Amino acid sequence: MGTISNRLIIICSMCQILAVLSSPGICSAANVSAVFVFGDSLVEAGNNYYINTIAKPGYPNGIDFAKGSPSGRYTNARTVADIIEEELGFENYSPPYLAPNTTGDVILKGVNYASSGAGILTITGSIFGERVCMDKQVSYFAKTRQDIILRLGATAGRILLREALYLLAIGANDILFQQISTTQDITQYLDDVLSKFKSQLITLYNLDARKIIVTGSPPVGCIPFERDVRSSPDSCVSSMNDLAKLYNSRLKSLLQKLTTNLPGSTFVYVDNFAILEDIMDNYRSYGFESVDSACCRVIGRRGGLVPCGSLSRVCPDRTKFVFWDPFHPTESANLIGAKHALDGGLQYVSPMNIRQLANA
Repeated sequence: MGTISNRLIIICSMCQILAVLSSPGICSAANVSAVFVFGDSLVEAGNNYYINTIAKPGYPNGIDFAKGSPSGRYTNARTVADIIEEELGFENYSPPYLAPNTTGDVILKGVNYASSGAGILTITGSIFGERVCMDKQVSYFAKTRQDIILRLGATAGRILLREALYLLAIGANDILFQQISTTQDITQYLDDVLSKFKSQLITLYNLDARKIIVTGSPPVGCIPFERDVRSSPDSCVSSMNDLAKLYNSRLKSLLQKLTTNLPGSTFVYVDNFAILEDIMDNYRSYGFESVDSACCRVIGRRGGLVPCGSLSRVCPDRTKFVFWDPFHPTESANLIGAKHALDGGLQYVSPMNIRQLANA
């Protein structure tokens, strides 16, 4: 594993794969008071428009979203968070925290703190300029919590917070763009990442979060970016996937311990590695034609060298591609993976699926 300075990084960040597909037994907003979203570019809704960063999702990102204008999202249509909120019966998506109109009663249904380039570690994503790292996202949520309590009172405010869902899609950038110092090895690096994440999760718990969904790292060695940069067009980059699997194993164990040790909490682990593996292994049966190339592309054998932007060519049928751009999946891929996350068994999500958590 090299440092970020030794690798070709242009712009953008890895998404993590989680979405929800409609199915019978849908629960309603009555079961969940609000949805608070934390993470990176997979679930960003536009926070990066308000900070000094080169990681801003311009058109044709969002080409199939609403009227096809820039939506703050790094995919052709809906993000994971958008789809989950629709599934839970919410009429509006959780707005970006940094948007000027994210005030008043709007915050009572949830807020989105996610930021492209963000990671668990503060230094992660520094190549992009400013970003809202996980520590800052948690601090922003603490301010939202104060505002909710001021509006509703302490008792009602805490009830709302404890009945809410918390979606955390973070950590893949810490794997993909890892910066390991000369005094570290991989084990020590993961120690640092998971120690920081444990502290952040406990802080959320102390701020009244109880139903917490955490996504693991997908097989980042299989994204078009890694295939093109590492000159591995016909196979995944095994060294990157091995690191992701090691991180995921330790993350799952951490979440199990937190559920045991923090009274009233449920930490749900979504195995994004297994989910994307299933999609890639069975892509033709799911209706895809391309499993390793970007739909929105400029250069690179798999379209993995330049992020989606104004110079990009866009495939006419987004439903035939697993990957939207060098890093992120299409909405179609998200929806398939979502069925596993929302209603799947323990091989994809544990100790319960998202629908069960929402209805708990």
